[in-house]
Amino acid sequence: MAREELAGLPRLGTPKRTDSTRAAWESAVWLEPVRAIGIVDTLLGRNLTTRAALTEIAAANDNRPGVRRASWLFDLAEPAAQSPAESQLRIRLILAGLPRPVVQHPVRVASGPILHPDLAWPDFRVAVEYDGQWHSDREQLHRDRQRLNLLVGAGWLVLHVTGRRLYGDFLGIVREVRSALLDRGWRR
Repeated sequence: MAREELAGLPRLGTPKRTDSTRAAWESAVWLEPVRAIGIVDTLLGRNLTTRAALTEIAAANDNRPGVRRASWLFDLAEPAAQSPAESQLRIRLILAGLPRPVVQHPVRVASGPILHPDLAWPDFRVAVEYDGQWHSDREQLHRDRQRLNLLVGAGWLVLHVTGRRLYGDFLGIVREVRSALLDRGWRR
């Protein structure tokens, strides 16, 4: 179409974008929970939406399909999650029948610092650390091992999960976490 012909057409404004709360709603309703939780956690963690706004949108859509799943996911959402993979690990462990872990639980160690394992079951002193790609950096590896030693010294059992295991050996992870929790006193 020639420029002159375009000039006669009505101008379309900037395309409307969905707001973050609506994006959380749509993700929770339409995507599988493992994928949706990473999006919802990220939106909460970046202060792009709030728990109150999520509750409000669920209530406003109470008659629509998917409201129960969205409400369930909103309840499980954790703004403290550090990455979508960590969020996926958490929801997959819950879906596998394990108790809900605490995200970034503060653990004071004897030498003074407060550490925050990715996922923790404080009553049992079991923690899971998700080691993404950046944990292979030499300096980060040093800091990770130092944190591990401090947590173990404080009586915690710390399990490590890599992306390779998360996506290739999840059943093995579930067995290890379940075993650790049972050994530390968890009763189903």
